[in-house]
Amino acid sequence: MSDAYLVPPEDTAAAAIEEVEAELGLFDDWMERYQYIIEMGRKLPPFPEDWQDDAHRVPGCQSQVWLEAIERDGKLFFAGASDAAIVQGLVALLLRVYSGRSSAEILGTSPVFLHEMGLVKALSTNRGNGVEAMAQAIQKRAALQA
Repeated sequence: MSDAYLVPPEDTAAAAIEEVEAELGLFDDWMERYQYIIEMGRKLPPFPEDWQDDAHRVPGCQSQVWLEAIERDGKLFFAGASDAAIVQGLVALLLRVYSGRSSAEILGTSPVFLHEMGLVKALSTNRGNGVEAMAQAIQKRAALQA
């Protein structure tokens, strides 16, 4: 497996969501939370340049976003990147929740958590639509494996 694929620290998607919510809750306002999300994106493994093509592009995102997935031992591992710093952070957040999980767990983890933590509302309409498009692309990939 390439080093580009994210192996999240949490054992489950639910634990990852809980941890991200707790981390974002440490900040007083959305500007500080945005900075934290951008930092998450900076820590993503490097995404290979030859994957930055139309075959890996996520439709529905204003910025360019690319995703790749590999199945290993019954789990899907994702790699991702964006050309925009905040979107790269949103990619990192989604990969932390969904990467390294079984298709069943991915499909059973609704992206509604993005709304519940106030993230979609705090983003511009285009960015909110984009993060939802990324989550849908991950769910669609998991449905192919199921």
